Amino acid sequence: MPAPVPPAGGEEFSRAGVHRYAQQWAGAVARLGFVPMSAVETERLLTVHTVRLAQALLAEPFSAEPADDVGRALVGAHLTAPAVLDWSVRALGNGFAAAVLLERPDSPAVRHRVTQLQGGLAAGFARALRELTFSQQERISRSAWQARDETEQALRDSEARFRAVFTGAALGIGIADTGGRIVDVNQAFAEMLGYSVGELRDTDVTSLCHPEDAEPLAELYRDLVEGKRETVRVEKRYCRKDGDVVRTDLALSLIRHDDGRPRFIVAMAEDITERYELQQRLRFQALHDPLTGLPNRTLFFDRLAAVFADGEPADRVGLCFLDLDGFKAINDSLGHDLGDRLLVVVARRLAESVSGRGHLVARMGGDEFVILVDGSGGPQEVIDVAEVALATVARPVHVGDQQLEVSASIGLVEGPLAGTRPAELMKAADATLYWAKADGRGRWAVYDPERGARDNTRAGLAAVLPAALERGEFTVDYQPIVALADGSTRAVEALVRWRHPELGLLGPDQFIGLAEETGLIIRLGRWVLHQACGYGSRWRREFPDSRLVVSVNLAVRQVNDPGVVDMVADVLAETGFPAELLQLEITESALMATSGEPVRSMRRLAALGVRLAIDDFGTGYSNLAYLRRLPFHTLKLAAPFVEGIRTGDPLALVDERIVDALVRLAHALGLSVTAEAVETAGQADRLRALTCDTGQGLYFGAPVAADEITARLRESAFRRAG
Repeated sequence: MPAPVPPAGGEEFSRAGVHRYAQQWAGAVARLGFVPMSAVETERLLTVHTVRLAQALLAEPFSAEPADDVGRALVGAHLTAPAVLDWSVRALGNGFAAAVLLERPDSPAVRHRVTQLQGGLAAGFARALRELTFSQQERISRSAWQARDETEQALRDSEARFRAVFTGAALGIGIADTGGRIVDVNQAFAEMLGYSVGELRDTDVTSLCHPEDAEPLAELYRDLVEGKRETVRVEKRYCRKDGDVVRTDLALSLIRHDDGRPRFIVAMAEDITERYELQQRLRFQALHDPLTGLPNRTLFFDRLAAVFADGEPADRVGLCFLDLDGFKAINDSLGHDLGDRLLVVVARRLAESVSGRGHLVARMGGDEFVILVDGSGGPQEVIDVAEVALATVARPVHVGDQQLEVSASIGLVEGPLAGTRPAELMKAADATLYWAKADGRGRWAVYDPERGARDNTRAGLAAVLPAALERGEFTVDYQPIVALADGSTRAVEALVRWRHPELGLLGPDQFIGLAEETGLIIRLGRWVLHQACGYGSRWRREFPDSRLVVSVNLAVRQVNDPGVVDMVADVLAETGFPAELLQLEITESALMATSGEPVRSMRRLAALGVRLAIDDFGTGYSNLAYLRRLPFHTLKLAAPFVEGIRTGDPLALVDERIVDALVRLAHALGLSVTAEAVETAGQADRLRALTCDTGQGLYFGAPVAADEITARLRESAFRRAG
């Protein structure tokens, strides 16, 4: 849309012509120079100027001043390109009048006026442009002077601030040239090193360093000067004037000339001596036992890990894991204070006797110590270290008015680094320590991989025992107990088996001890009793004339369990099995360990009607008083006596006389006798001759599943019926 034309006020010019001329002018301006306005705004502005020029051309009396104003206005609108002025002046002379006037566009008077308008436009444009240039130059000059003043003031302020910081800073600040000569230092730096400021000027910085740090510091200065680094921050030691050493946190920065050449090196040093010493004390406390001062387990494991990380596969390492024997008794009887003093003495002795050989001695906790033999020359070297340690500990210890005799047990592990790890080494040493204690204390034991593998298997079995019971991996077999007089099956002994998914069928000797240690024997024993009584009830219903007794073993922990009587009563009630047909076997060793409540429990079991048998009689310190005091029904002879009567040597005669005496004794007390481990007809004949009541062993049948016992009972019943 063309821009509107102001009212003409009676003048004779063409509005359409004004619009066309303004459009051409705006187009030329856009082509010829920078236009800080939009196209519409430019056309609107130039339309106004075209109208003013047309009005001036027709005005009476005539004046070229409006053209001067239009020239100034062009500069004011920043249409200052020389080509814009050139086009505008030429366009006025080439057709402006013809474009805008309705009458006499070519008269001499009109041409004269156009010429004057051209001059006025050019003059106004030139004056306005000159004034603009002068104004801009004045502003630039004023800004330059102001900037210079501000720069000088900022420089003075910066120098004042630097001097204030330099003088009053708590940090030591020093300035050195590129050769390492000190130019200036502040008071804090001088006081840190015990010199005056004047004494330090012109001094070589490396001469103030600790001898071990001088060359590294000189190298850092060279790196800065050569442009390899711009800043450096390190910890360095300086020597004070009085000879003491100061530890500093040192920051170095390179200051350059304007052209980039190195000029100065500024050093800022903070005295961290006290902080360093505190850190060292804290580190010592973190890595050493507070009671004995020996390295603690953290430092020991760090050192052990370093041995593996830094060593070659063929390098060897040894460990001595030491534990005081009976230390708990000393603590309990004499008090923890005296026990702590004993530990301090033992630790000092170990450190003096073993650390002197270059071996690390650490306290692992409690009364446990460990000796690391790095770079071992073989097992004998570690054994020698262990014997020295045992001899050291065994010397009498005087603590206060007490003289203590102590001993220790040591587990030894030694071997190449290849094929093992720190954790495995410690585990082996720990296991071997307990072997030494189990073997009698006051001695050392060397790790045996085969024994360790067995222990690991045992530990693995203990871990999965509960889940195995839940998964139903246990089963019960039954071994016949036969009357020696007529060969009839009088009883069966329930024997639990573990059908391990990987190891196959495991006998009770492989897991009953584990079950006792873990406490699972209570649940497992109840399960076995329930299984046995359940089958006993079936056999009783199917073979009522057999009066088959079911014999079940009770472990030591079961005997000591206060709830054993209620457990047996509950199982009998649940299965409907008569109490008089249940026999509970208790080993002689378990019996020797019982007193008090367990003895009362056995009497209560007998009161229920349950039969009681003493198993493996003769294997321990047989206490015949138990046969008189407790309500036993059966005595089971230990297998070694029965095995001894198989041969014809003199010892067999002795075993036979022992069996004879035991059978007579049992019968005199009203007890029946069962012989275990009967494997030959000769043994059965001799036992029968000795009036032994029943026998059990491979000769009469191996342990079998319940269904085979059922088949055997059916066969016996069939023979009786025939």
